[in-house]
Amino acid sequence: MAYKGIGEYGLIGNSYTAALVSNDGSIDWCCLPRFDSPSTFAAILDDEKGGKFHIKPRTSFESQQSYLPDTNILQTTFRTDTGTVTVIDFMPCYRTSRHKLTKFDEIHRLVDCTVGQVPLEVVFEPGLDYARDNAQIEIYKYGVTARGRSDRLALSSTTPFTSDGGKAIGSFTLKKGESAQFILRYDTDQPKSPGIYGSRRKLERTTAYWKEKAEGCVFSGPLREMMVRSYLTLHLMVYAPTGAIIAAPTTSLPEEIGGERNWDYRYAWLRDASLTLNALFYLGHIEEALGFFNWLVTLCAKCGAKAQTLYDIDYEHPIQEQILDHLKGYRNSPPVRIGNAAYDQLQLDVFGEVLEAAYNYLDMGGYISRRTWESLESFVDAACESWQLPDNGIWEIRGGPYHFTHSKLMCWVAVDRGIKIAEELGFGENIKRWQDVAKDIRADILARGWNPEKRAFTQHYDTTALDSSNLLMPLYGFLPVTDERISSTIERTIEELGHNGLLRRYRTDKTDDGLSGSEGEFLWCSFWLVRNLLRMGKLEDATALYQRLLGYSNHLGLFPEMVDSVSGEARGNFPQALTHLAVITTGIELVHESEASKRGAKS
Repeated sequence: MAYKGIGEYGLIGNSYTAALVSNDGSIDWCCLPRFDSPSTFAAILDDEKGGKFHIKPRTSFESQQSYLPDTNILQTTFRTDTGTVTVIDFMPCYRTSRHKLTKFDEIHRLVDCTVGQVPLEVVFEPGLDYARDNAQIEIYKYGVTARGRSDRLALSSTTPFTSDGGKAIGSFTLKKGESAQFILRYDTDQPKSPGIYGSRRKLERTTAYWKEKAEGCVFSGPLREMMVRSYLTLHLMVYAPTGAIIAAPTTSLPEEIGGERNWDYRYAWLRDASLTLNALFYLGHIEEALGFFNWLVTLCAKCGAKAQTLYDIDYEHPIQEQILDHLKGYRNSPPVRIGNAAYDQLQLDVFGEVLEAAYNYLDMGGYISRRTWESLESFVDAACESWQLPDNGIWEIRGGPYHFTHSKLMCWVAVDRGIKIAEELGFGENIKRWQDVAKDIRADILARGWNPEKRAFTQHYDTTALDSSNLLMPLYGFLPVTDERISSTIERTIEELGHNGLLRRYRTDKTDDGLSGSEGEFLWCSFWLVRNLLRMGKLEDATALYQRLLGYSNHLGLFPEMVDSVSGEARGNFPQALTHLAVITTGIELVHESEASKRGAKS
């Protein structure tokens, strides 16, 4: 098959795992039974051996893909010269009578003919264990099984199949009013009659579950649809048993076609978890935020100041990075990596992000116990003890380490927010010491991070190169946008890191990040610019840029990590949690500023 664009996919899931479904009906990426399990289908990483599961017409067609309103249930409509069929794809996801989330390890694909008649084909070609395991295909009365060394799959259907090596092929024709069902179940030896699985009933309950989630997204106005989609997409990236949120459900989708900047994002970053908390606070979802906060605090208590930057989704296993040489990579862009060596890096910004989330939680009326405070206190002390060290920074640079300006900033944030929390809770024993450290960090940044010749805060203390992460300085209250150093930094950042109106993280030709090649424009950074423009009183410019950024979502409202600003194509792992978080937080700020501007005009 020809590779599809990264943005030509929809995402379905059940808060345990997820699957990418292309706009022509092919599941080209899925890991069962967990986000970080070895892939079952990985055609997106190797179109020949990765594995896929497609359902589509046998004749030429046009397709259209959408989510059922306010759900994570995907519908693909195929129109042919002879008729129209729809394929509804979902993973059952709803709560039981005991309020626990169901776990069926199933993918349901429901095919309905609505006009005329359509001849269809189904190809079931699993690539078990990242396509390292040759599946043994067997045909049964009610479908197909695929068995590997450690994985078993059963595809239930009344459609007759034939075996063709490592795949099963089925052909059938549907007339108006007729339907077919395909239920893929993990860890099952033999397919059962499709009716046993209750697909329609599970569809109804899953629909109700997602609609209830969407209704809880208390946001109105023209941005509501995009905000709800981002909110629902984030829930597809939450691992229900622990509450961990993964950065993205994929691995090794390239930041540059043909480049080596390919990473595994199927893990939980403390940074992402903290930012998720902030997004929930912005939306006013205090109860839901409490679940994330409890997870974050539990992890902090367990690991203390030695907390890693990222974790396995159940926090039990090391995440050793390795390269899968047998897979070609998306559009022949190796390497394909699994695991992520960044877990062993020192990234000092984590302390600030955790304390910022805790402070916001308290500010929104949340309760912090003495025991919880002791865990947070250890993070403040860790920032105090470590801020003078070089680290790998927010971008996990594999060159260096360096004295990153942003890392020092976030250590200052950790101490500053720690002071504010302690003052509010009446835990004053460390405040004076922390105040002294905060002053020292601030003075160090202003003396060594600011380059008077460049008229900007630099990426780290030993370079004149710039970094978009310094746009966070005014957002965290380190300096206001009215400060000449900040306004000048914003201007210089746009000049040096801007490309076709969007921002790069940094220039790869100016920073030794331990890698070759380049990368696309990073959407998260461009959302930071929107927030700075709002603080500068440039509402029209901020609105225009925000609307432009929304235009980089795909046909379903899903966002990548990066884009090629010339072609508009998605780059990097997809969809990306950080981008969807930015859509929410930036959108809410934009709406508030717009409403304030209207009130000011009326008065």
